Amino acid sequence: MILSAVVLAALGIALTFLPAELATALGSNPDPFFVLVLQVVGALYAGMAMLNWMSKGSRIGGIYNRPICIANFAHFFIGGMALLKFMFQYPEQPAILWGLSVVYYGLAAWFGLTLFRHPLPAQQD
Repeated sequence: MILSAVVLAALGIALTFLPAELATALGSNPDPFFVLVLQVVGALYAGMAMLNWMSKGSRIGGIYNRPICIANFAHFFIGGMALLKFMFQYPEQPAILWGLSVVYYGLAAWFGLTLFRHPLPAQQD
């Protein structure tokens, strides 16, 4: 949960406060509507990061916190597929997008395993 919160917070902060700069860095035209869309997406990432951060100490897996797990799994799996499709269509993009897709698929795999597996019992000292 902490790793996903950190990844989403970094993306959320970057998209919220640097949308025009990121659009330019990725080779897109930073028109006002596109900047607005990037800022709204940044707000979504920041909100999901806060949700993950607040639930980091909770039991997750199986029936516990299932909505949080499903939301994270869906986000990272669908986002990873979109990134991978984009990278194969436009391979001249920056290598950081390949790294981001690896992070997305790693988190999707972790949330997928967590979703269909019961949490381990707490260790007794």
